[in-house]
Amino acid sequence: MQTTAVLEHTIEHTMENSKLAWVVTLTAALYFFYEFIQMHLFNPINPQIKEAFQLNATQLGFLDSMYFWGNVLFLFPAGMLLDRFSTRRMLLMAVTVTTLGTFSFGLAQNYYIAAVSRLAIGLGASFCFLSCIRLASRWFPPKKMAFVTGAIVTFAMFGGMIAQTPLALLSSALGWRHAVLTIAALGILVGLAISLYVQDRPPGSQEIAASDKAKLASLGFWRSIGLVLMNPQNWFGGLYTSLMNLPVFLLGAIWGIPYLEQVHHVTHIQASYATSLFFVGVIFGSLAYGKFSDTIGRRILPMVLGAVISLITMLVLIYVPNLSLNTLLFLFFAIGFVTSSQVLSYPTLAELNPRSLTSTAISVDSVTIMTSGLLCQPFFGWLLELNWDHKVIDGVSIYSAHDYQLAMLMMPISIVVALVITFFMRETYCKQQG
Repeated sequence: MQTTAVLEHTIEHTMENSKLAWVVTLTAALYFFYEFIQMHLFNPINPQIKEAFQLNATQLGFLDSMYFWGNVLFLFPAGMLLDRFSTRRMLLMAVTVTTLGTFSFGLAQNYYIAAVSRLAIGLGASFCFLSCIRLASRWFPPKKMAFVTGAIVTFAMFGGMIAQTPLALLSSALGWRHAVLTIAALGILVGLAISLYVQDRPPGSQEIAASDKAKLASLGFWRSIGLVLMNPQNWFGGLYTSLMNLPVFLLGAIWGIPYLEQVHHVTHIQASYATSLFFVGVIFGSLAYGKFSDTIGRRILPMVLGAVISLITMLVLIYVPNLSLNTLLFLFFAIGFVTSSQVLSYPTLAELNPRSLTSTAISVDSVTIMTSGLLCQPFFGWLLELNWDHKVIDGVSIYSAHDYQLAMLMMPISIVVALVITFFMRETYCKQQG
């Protein structure tokens, strides 16, 4: 009888911790959701931003890339801070910086203030995903990490969806500045939720916390950095993710709607439906890849399959002419779904590095991702204008199908390189190796 009572108590305690684990992790993911709105808000208000600040495509790409500059500059320090200090406190600080930056951007009257505001938003964003993975690695076992990571990314993609049709409708009704200020106000609610529900560790994990702290102390600051930077698997994982993520940065963040309007001649709202479905695809794909990977006990095989199918789907979008609206909607959904194999690099790197260095290791992955965003958006704009005939209608630059084909060739090339990289990555079999 006593044994049964102890067992029932253990099961009940585990279930309570499991529920709390999801509450903590998904509340932290609200900030990731909020930052994905920030990352992608240029897509539906692209023309208004260009008109407000009198920008060409290259300048617009540079303004948007300031977000990524802020991210890249602080991602690695953010990882080290999260491994050493309270995740909750770091999150609250980051939300405050992002929210203030958003208010500043919405009120900006010149290009330079807008650029600095986007830089501040990016600085705060450097904590959003790292903190979620840091918390998940403490609250969940390795065998569940791929699905949990998929759930975290799902929250982020809801933010990407909000930044498509809903934001397009909101900016049409209120103007782009009031729409941005509304998003800024949302940051206050996110900060409040984090302050109420996020906890650094599960109850009763003081010994583990002390052990992790002792390991970091014994390694020392520079040696811990060296362990992460000198591990080639961290760079392979980062490159795979960044290359597979280009459609998110290009089609989802800034160029998807103009491409559909100018090449396939759909309306602005119809184009926003397609980009919204892109993020729906990522939502379902992230969960599906995570579940599939955890079920088969493999990380690399699903990443290979994702790259192969992504290449085929992207080539269809770019080179098959006269696509109907329904076909475009399906293709954008499919691209989002199949490229979401990128989420598997995060649990892979968490498993290939010491637990005490999880955030620092993932920050290497994140730095490469955000560096690709920083570089690819201005480069895409430059490629668009390479053979542009300087056609402008109502202050909006108009590009030909050939202009877009040249620029979008970046994506299938990057997917091919990502596929090659998978052959150099080490399989973890969903077990902690670090």
